[in-house]
Amino acid sequence: MNRLKKEGAAHSSSVSFEIPKKTYHGVFIEDSIPFLKTIPDSSIQLILIDPPYNLDLATWDTFANYLEWARQWLDEIFRILADTGSCVIFGGFQYQDLKKGDLLEIMHYTRHSTELRFVNLVIWYYRNGMSAHRFFANRHEEAIWLSKTNKYYFDLDAVRIPFDEETKKLYSRDKRLNPLSLEKGKNPTNVWEIGRLNANSYERVGHPTQKPLEIIRRFVKALSYPGSIVLDFFAGSGTTGRVCIEEGRNSILVDNDAKFIEYFNAHVTKINSDFFGVPHEIVKNVQLNEFLSFLKETAPNSDREIA
Repeated sequence: MNRLKKEGAAHSSSVSFEIPKKTYHGVFIEDSIPFLKTIPDSSIQLILIDPPYNLDLATWDTFANYLEWARQWLDEIFRILADTGSCVIFGGFQYQDLKKGDLLEIMHYTRHSTELRFVNLVIWYYRNGMSAHRFFANRHEEAIWLSKTNKYYFDLDAVRIPFDEETKKLYSRDKRLNPLSLEKGKNPTNVWEIGRLNANSYERVGHPTQKPLEIIRRFVKALSYPGSIVLDFFAGSGTTGRVCIEEGRNSILVDNDAKFIEYFNAHVTKINSDFFGVPHEIVKNVQLNEFLSFLKETAPNSDREIA
């Protein structure tokens, strides 16, 4: 990468795009597995999901054979991702109870039974959580980042963490360091310290497994580009859709629970009107092919993904 920058050459994963004047967000209350089968090949830039893990939180989280169910949607991911695309799957390790599914099973399946490439394991670290007496209290969750090819899109500059002025002044004395890199900030690494949502957090919309906005935002900004398509087929609380609205991406949001609409509407009402972004439109009660055709005709950048 450093050599390419010095030579002024573009990496094979680079993507040229124009900033959209408006974004579109398709909302679908459907079962994820048959829905995925209708998505065209190589049409999605980023898949971002927090799947159920058989924890019996509700009817949507109870499976007689977890891996057999998960395999059906995992098998579709490689097909529908664009060549520059990525997939992020949130999860954790719960295999003390063999009845449950967990991220370990998903990682094993994707490695041995799909063509997806493993890029990173991201650790979400938080300071607040439940206490424990029979094991060390858990203070983190995981997310795996998978790609379709080695040409995956990645915008590190969009998610760098700024150095404070004192640190910049200290580092600037080291002549080996690039002054431009100091101004850009540091790589956030694969360990992210972001607090969990408290019960009374303003972000909360009522979903039991809602993720903080800033976790979703970092993935969206790093692994997709303005005007591209982000898919969340376990849309849950609708956080992915809200972040896509705020960050100028198009989104496809799928959930089999009609209550998802309430959660997503609550998110939309919380969007700060001063937030820098482009106008958006939420599209409901259409077929997927209608929505994709509409995107191809009206949304810049999406036509490169939709055949």
